[in-house]
Amino acid sequence: MRIENNKFLLISIFNAYKINEMKLFLRKIYLSFDAEVKKNRLKKQIKKGNTKITIGASDIYESGWNPTELSFLNLTKEEDFKALFSLNSIEAIIAEHVWEHLTPEDGKKALANCFKYMKPGAYLRIAVPDGCHESEEYINSVKPGGHGNGSDDHKILYTYHSMSKAMEEVGFKVNLLEYFNEQKEFVMNPWDKKQGNIRRSRYNDPRNTADKIVYTSLIVDAVKP
Repeated sequence: MRIENNKFLLISIFNAYKINEMKLFLRKIYLSFDAEVKKNRLKKQIKKGNTKITIGASDIYESGWNPTELSFLNLTKEEDFKALFSLNSIEAIIAEHVWEHLTPEDGKKALANCFKYMKPGAYLRIAVPDGCHESEEYINSVKPGGHGNGSDDHKILYTYHSMSKAMEEVGFKVNLLEYFNEQKEFVMNPWDKKQGNIRRSRYNDPRNTADKIVYTSLIVDAVKP
């Protein structure tokens, strides 16, 4: 009886393993197919002249903007840009909480690639966790290795100084939209969400109230001269 029970257990484990393998295989096929569909959709929009893109958007993006994913537009690979865009052709780019997942070196490389393929006068709107934020709890949540969601993959915590410097070094002009300064004062300059909405911002994030700031981002427009 014990032998039969062990045999049944082994067969059950083997079957569960094979089922799990099949699920992973089917998921891989689905993701590949889904990425190809989205890539082709983007190509059609580009042919129509719509070159406003949202980086790493998955299925969360604003109407009129084209979502992209890492599988077909890796910011650090110029060949991915070249496969989709002509030089000096992109009208606008939104990247909400993307750059903190890149090393400083890859972040600079990504900025350079965007600059190269953007039209003169086009802008790259970046939002990242704010390294000058007034709240210590916020900093401990978003810093590399922090306790917040996704922070285990964060590579850098930008301040408005370090982000501006990185942008300027590749040729961008910088417009600061929302940030905390060294005195822990919140600074906000007018910006139009129709030109690139940022959900984790002063007046869009539901965690904030009229008189209390809980979660904001460092939001910067990098403009190509």
